[in-house]
Amino acid sequence: MKKRILLASAVLFTTFAMAQKKELKAAEKALEGGNVTEAKATLDALSNVDGFEDKYKAQYYFLMGKAYADMGKKGMETIDSYTQSAEYFNNLIEFEKGYKDKYTEEAMQIMEANSGDLVNAAVADNQNKEFGKGADKLYLAYKLSGNDDYLYYAASGAVNAGAYEKALPWYVELKDKGYTGVTTQYLATNKETGEDEAFGSKNQMDLMVKSGAYENPREEETENRFPEIVKNIALIYNQQGEKEKAIAAIREAQAENPDDVNLLLTEANLYIQLDQKDKFKETMERAIAMDPENPVLFYNMGVISAEQGDNQKAMEYYQRSLDLDPTSENTYLNMASTILNQEKVLVEEMNGLGNSAADNKRYDELKKERENLYKEAVPFLEKLLEINPKNVDATRTLMNIYGNLGETASYKAMRDKLAELEQ
Repeated sequence: MKKRILLASAVLFTTFAMAQKKELKAAEKALEGGNVTEAKATLDALSNVDGFEDKYKAQYYFLMGKAYADMGKKGMETIDSYTQSAEYFNNLIEFEKGYKDKYTEEAMQIMEANSGDLVNAAVADNQNKEFGKGADKLYLAYKLSGNDDYLYYAASGAVNAGAYEKALPWYVELKDKGYTGVTTQYLATNKETGEDEAFGSKNQMDLMVKSGAYENPREEETENRFPEIVKNIALIYNQQGEKEKAIAAIREAQAENPDDVNLLLTEANLYIQLDQKDKFKETMERAIAMDPENPVLFYNMGVISAEQGDNQKAMEYYQRSLDLDPTSENTYLNMASTILNQEKVLVEEMNGLGNSAADNKRYDELKKERENLYKEAVPFLEKLLEINPKNVDATRTLMNIYGNLGETASYKAMRDKLAELEQ
């Protein structure tokens, strides 16, 4: 009796295995024919996957992953389909570690292609200002490929979408990984256009320079994204009312990178957000001590000094910044603005005067002081326009100054220049 039972069981098992093979073959054929709906229905009809023979189990995982990938490519619930595809492919890869690698390589290739499709779709979403959708696609592209750059752009997209709770864990993951995003760029100047161009490798750059069409070959590292990541973590914590966590995030990063001046700048920016201007100045002074030849640090100190009403100190910082970088448009513009901001107090007093002889005398004195302010600001604006003749703000400000000073020819010249720039 036992022998008959065993024999019957063997017959049933063989029949079941044959059914598996038949259905999987039908699903594979449907996929090859582009009929993903039929393939998916055939695969869904199969049950008790755990009871499959190993070779059919691997094939089932592979075909399910492939079917979902095809659905994602065709826009059929894109995010969910690609997610399901990744789960099946990951199950396949894990399973074949203990079996044999038959489908793993192709599955990984499809996952990489899926990742590329998602990135392209995310780019389109971002162009349409659908940052949230783009962020989700980029995050899935990261999960499929393991490319940390995609995680960085996903977090940035979530911030643009205002989805801070989604962005925060992604930024934290990048921080914990020590992600910097730093890569080496190979640059050379096109002799014909005068423009710098990037090349994919040093060999390619060297070949183009040897051709004679390019010059000034060099290698440059891209900007370190780590301070920005920490800053965004801190700002999101701050936005959530978690000020202590915000400070702690920066402190943690500084403990690992004590000589990173950019982290000090991140801390300083946080103090600005917290409206703690004294701590901002203190932190910036530490940054200056660490990097005394950095014009941006002195510029920022000038900005905060001006905001606090210390115009003399602001001008000193701006001048130091210009000593280090005499081509900074913003610094020249801010120096002129710092001077011209003093006009408000004079105008208020002028408007409050009466018609007595003393008031008229005082009015003339204030008017003279006002004109002196205009004249003091002019050289900075003129220098700015030497550096960048197309600066609209400087042109407009100079036009107004010349008008107030009664310098008609200069006024008309700036007026015509502004009209040309604003066309």
